[in-house]
Amino acid sequence: MKRVTCTFDGLSQCADTLDKGGIVVFPTDTVYGIGCSPFNQPAVERVFRIKRRDEKKPLPVLVGKLSDAEKLVDLGEKGRLLAQKYWPGPVTILAPLLDKAIAPKITAGTNKLAVRIPANKCILSLLQRSKFLVGTSANLAGHASPKSADEVLMSGLEGYDVLLDGGHVGTGSESTIVDVTNLTVTREAAVSAEEIFRLLGAGKL
Repeated sequence: MKRVTCTFDGLSQCADTLDKGGIVVFPTDTVYGIGCSPFNQPAVERVFRIKRRDEKKPLPVLVGKLSDAEKLVDLGEKGRLLAQKYWPGPVTILAPLLDKAIAPKITAGTNKLAVRIPANKCILSLLQRSKFLVGTSANLAGHASPKSADEVLMSGLEGYDVLLDGGHVGTGSESTIVDVTNLTVTREAAVSAEEIFRLLGAGKL
């Protein structure tokens, strides 16, 4: 495992690792994440093993811009409204999958994919090069999500290839997940469900 910083060389090493099917741990605006190319099924399977994550639980994908998100999913009117309000930021949007090249295990057998643009300069710089990145929290399943590279190293998480050190991040609160196919909040975290429903003009379902 290599530990690199958010410099041109460090980001290049991370991008090369991802291109070769490797696994990178990186900072986001909420917590540290772990990920790989969402189009590489063996790499996706490694992420599940490293996290000891239940394979019935889908994985989110990070993107650097709205146009890239819309290549992957059909955001629809409600999804675009959320994106305009909260991206870059701590809201993940679950929407109908468009790109069938996405590794099947990411969606856990569904026809929906979770996408987000994170508000962190370091990971956005990496996304400029890699475009799409699986972005789940860099912790063992059921454990606390790390907020620094040192916390990642102390967490017991093993088996990834590169640790991108972007300093201390966020508050440790993960992103809120909104399913725009049925207007439900499937995980209430950084942004409250009440705020989401108020924006969408929907009753609490």
